[in-house]
Amino acid sequence: MLIHPVVLSGGSGTRLWPLSREHYPKQLLCLLGDETLLQQTVTRLNGLENVAPPVFVCNEEHRFLVAEQVRQIGIGAPDIILEPVGRNTAPALTLAALALLKDKGDAVMLVMPADHAIQDTSGFQRAVNQGLALAEDGRLVTFGIVPTTAETGYGYIKRGEGNAVAEFVEKPDYQTAQRYLAAGDYLWNSGIFMLRASAWLDELGRYQPDILRHCRAAHEGGKRDADFYRINSESFASCPSDSIDYAVMEKTDRAMVVPLDAGWSDIGAWSALWEVSDRDADGNVVQGDVYAHDTKNTLLIAQHRLLGTVGVEDLIVVETPDAVLVAHKDHAQNVREVVNRLKVEKRSEYLMHRKVHRPWGSYEGVDAGERFQVKRLIVKPGAALSLQSHQHRAEHWVVVKGAARVTCGDEVFTLTENQSTYIPIGVRHRLENPGATPLEIVEVQSGGYLGEDDIVRFDDIYNRHQ
Repeated sequence: MLIHPVVLSGGSGTRLWPLSREHYPKQLLCLLGDETLLQQTVTRLNGLENVAPPVFVCNEEHRFLVAEQVRQIGIGAPDIILEPVGRNTAPALTLAALALLKDKGDAVMLVMPADHAIQDTSGFQRAVNQGLALAEDGRLVTFGIVPTTAETGYGYIKRGEGNAVAEFVEKPDYQTAQRYLAAGDYLWNSGIFMLRASAWLDELGRYQPDILRHCRAAHEGGKRDADFYRINSESFASCPSDSIDYAVMEKTDRAMVVPLDAGWSDIGAWSALWEVSDRDADGNVVQGDVYAHDTKNTLLIAQHRLLGTVGVEDLIVVETPDAVLVAHKDHAQNVREVVNRLKVEKRSEYLMHRKVHRPWGSYEGVDAGERFQVKRLIVKPGAALSLQSHQHRAEHWVVVKGAARVTCGDEVFTLTENQSTYIPIGVRHRLENPGATPLEIVEVQSGGYLGEDDIVRFDDIYNRHQ
C-alpha cells in the first residue's frame, strides 16, 4: 500500500531567532548540512518502498519559498495546501486528510513536522515500516522517541501492552523525568504520526466535530492556484485551534506507539542544535567566518562578518546582518522573550531578515535615511515583478549584472549593465529578467513614505494581490 507523506510546515521557530524569523522560519534554513530541514524531511524517505509524492501544508506567507525548496530536490509539481491563518496541527492534518481522501482514496498518511532532525535515516525507515501494518489496520500510530536523558522539554508517552498507548504525559519536572527514564516504558512524544485518512477523520468527528466541520467547509470552498490549493479563508478562520495530540490522540482508544531510536531532535532551541551538530576538539560548533580562542562548548554562527570569541564557554553566539544574539546555553529556551519584545515594539527584526525572498528572487536593504533607501534586487532568470505603481515614492534602477526589460508607462525597453532609468511617482512599471542568468539591480527609492505597503498591483504572474 502506498505511503502518502504529509509534511506540516506551519511553525515559526522563534527560539532559533535571529536565524529563524516569522517570514523565514527554521524549517526553511540549512542548519544541518546543505539541505534545509524541510528538504531533509522529504529526502529521508528516499529508499522507502511505495512512497507517493508528499502533500505539504504551509502558511500562505511561505508558499513560494516552500515550492522553490521542494523543486530543488526534484519534486516538479508539488501539492501544497495553504493555511491563511495558523490553527495548529489538528486542522492542518485534517486539510491534508480531506484532500487525500478526495483525490487518492483512503490513504495511509505519514505525518511529519518539517523542522525536525533525524540522524539515522535507516532507523527511521525501519520504524515507518513497522508502523505501516498498524496504520493499515486502522490504528492511529505515533512514534515515540527512546529517551537518552531526563528531558523536561518534551511531553512523554507511556507504552502499554502490545505497544498500545497507555497515557500521554505533559512536560514533567526534572525528578519526574528521571523516574520516567528509569522506568523504561516512557518515550518522548515526537509529533510524528502514521494513520489512515478515514481513521483520522472518524476520530476527529467523534472528539472534535467543530474542527472537522470547519475544515470540510474550508476545503470544499477552496480552489486550485498553480501549485497551491487555497482553502476558504473565512471558514478556516472560524476553526478551533488544537494540536493532533489534544484533539484526538489523548482521547482515542485506537492509539499505538512505535519506538523510534534514530537520533531524533526537534531542534527546539539553540542548545538542541549544538547537541546534534558536529563539534570540534573543544566542543564548539562553528559556522562562517569565526575565530575562537580559548572557547569551549559554544555554538558560533557568523553570517555577515568576522566573529571572534576569547575565554568563553557554554554560549550561543549567532550573528546576522541586522541582529546578534548572545545567550548562555542553559537559557536558550528563553530566546523567545527577545522575539516577544521585538513584537511589542513593532520592530521588523522579528518578522524578516534584511534579505527578503520573493517568488521572483530577493531584495536586500543596503542603506536608508530620511526620504531615501537603497536596495539590491536579484531577479531570477525568466522572472518578473508585478506591474505596479507607488503613490509616495519614485525609483531609480541601475543594472549591475545582466539585462533588464523595463516597462515604464507606455514604454517598454531594455537596459544592460551600467545603464539606468527613472520611475516617477504614480507611473505603472514592471521589471523583468528575459535572460538566462540572474539580473542584479541597485534600486534607489526616494519620497515621503517608503514602506513596502505602498504598492498597487495591476498584474502579477504569481497571483499576488498585496
